[in-house]
Amino acid sequence: MKRKVTTILLVLCMVFSVVLSGCSDDKEEGGSATDNELSKTQVEGGSITVGISQDVDSLDPHLAESAGTREVLFNIYEGLVKPDSDGVLVDAVASDHSVSEDAKVYTFILRDGVKFHDGSEVTAEDVKYSIERCADTSNGGPLVSAYSIIESVNILDENTVEIRLSEPDTEFLFNMTTAIIPKDSADTIAVNPVGTGPFAYASRSEGDSVTLKKNEEYWGETAHLDEVVFKVVADSDMLVSYLKGGSIDMAMRLTNIQAAELTEGFHIEEGTMNLVQALFLNNAVEPLNNEKVRQALCYAIDPDEIMDLMNDGKGTRIGTNMLPGYKAYYNDKLTNYYEQDFEKAKELLKEAGYEDGFDLEITVSAADQPHVDTAQVIKEQLKNIGVNVTINPVEWEYWLDEVYANRNFESTIVGLDAKTLSARSLLERFASDYGKNFINFSDSEYDEVLAKAIAAVDTEEQTECYMRLQEILTEKAASVYIQDLANLVAVSDEFDGYEFYPLYVQDMAKIYRVEMK
Repeated sequence: MKRKVTTILLVLCMVFSVVLSGCSDDKEEGGSATDNELSKTQVEGGSITVGISQDVDSLDPHLAESAGTREVLFNIYEGLVKPDSDGVLVDAVASDHSVSEDAKVYTFILRDGVKFHDGSEVTAEDVKYSIERCADTSNGGPLVSAYSIIESVNILDENTVEIRLSEPDTEFLFNMTTAIIPKDSADTIAVNPVGTGPFAYASRSEGDSVTLKKNEEYWGETAHLDEVVFKVVADSDMLVSYLKGGSIDMAMRLTNIQAAELTEGFHIEEGTMNLVQALFLNNAVEPLNNEKVRQALCYAIDPDEIMDLMNDGKGTRIGTNMLPGYKAYYNDKLTNYYEQDFEKAKELLKEAGYEDGFDLEITVSAADQPHVDTAQVIKEQLKNIGVNVTINPVEWEYWLDEVYANRNFESTIVGLDAKTLSARSLLERFASDYGKNFINFSDSEYDEVLAKAIAAVDTEEQTECYMRLQEILTEKAASVYIQDLANLVAVSDEFDGYEFYPLYVQDMAKIYRVEMK
């Protein structure tokens, strides 16, 4: 079984290597290298300030919800394994692992000498505590849904932890990126974060910034920088001014227009956000509880026009809730399943009893300019079928509470990330009984196929299930899928080493200062 799991990881490695190498090749072919860049010398130490659009929602890695929070916490916490920039799972807090032939027993050997940021050494008890905390169902579902099948977490000796599952799961290793925290720290971890990552928590000014310091005792290659400050820039209109003025040194997810303004002192790295951007529809509210109405919206919206108007065509069109980078699982036949057809859309609305159209509110985080811009384009497109759109810009905290948690919305535009490198993490969130199925999608076939996919030991059978799940989401028009957004990252010429990951993270340990020679 270890051979079978390793094969899956190698496939994903090749997949992500192709995707990510494409980004670096573009930079080389564009001829952006200059004599000055060739004479840069790497310098250790120093501090960088990174602009982020949202404050972190929790410093507790097991409770953090937003992708923006996880990109910060990636630098503080680590799991038994973690992804590298090629999309390969590498051992982290664990130094080795094995999987039983029936994919029901996962065994991890802990790495010698791994220390928490408070100086204490990581023990098997800490690992057991962290996994069991995320598997606990005393307050409802487990914090990590895949942990619902954990039968027991056993300490075999002081360096060995065994996880037994109640049923086979060939993808379970992907969930071992769950942060390892000190035993019995649940009551303090949110205010005093203690992890094992290359950076340690230093301080937080709520609503303003989070400061990290270099972990001098990191078990692996230590970070180059001494300090990283994540600065909240909620007003996207001020982003370029902050960069030019030196208030921040780096910012992600710029628009094409913003990037074009940074002609001096910055270099622009180009990749994708690894987010499924969609007009997500609340399937439980009228008239969106009508499948024909949802399909009409799909026919009325043109993702290509959105990408053209937003970012000169940059981005990757999608047709379902799967990232194109997951090539082993991505169903590219669905990309153009709905082509813009206003007459077809009007016909569907008439059949559904909405011949004269209806009013639709799109709730969107005001801090996320790409989503606000998308909402504006969609508003104009839906006018063509009699749908009157009102855009409701809200604070991110409100979005998390009312839209995501309380499901108090009609439609919203947001980007959903994958918490792990598994296809399951992108698809299980739409199961009828999934606690965070915020769009209230419910389909009996979907639930049956998902259960079959999770139980499958054969890779080919599992892949077929994931393909079918994508088809159901698209055919039923669970939402209007748009794109994996282009990610333009502005980095001050005083820094280098930025790397894209196939997940929504920022690896600040790779970044270093440069001096001109």
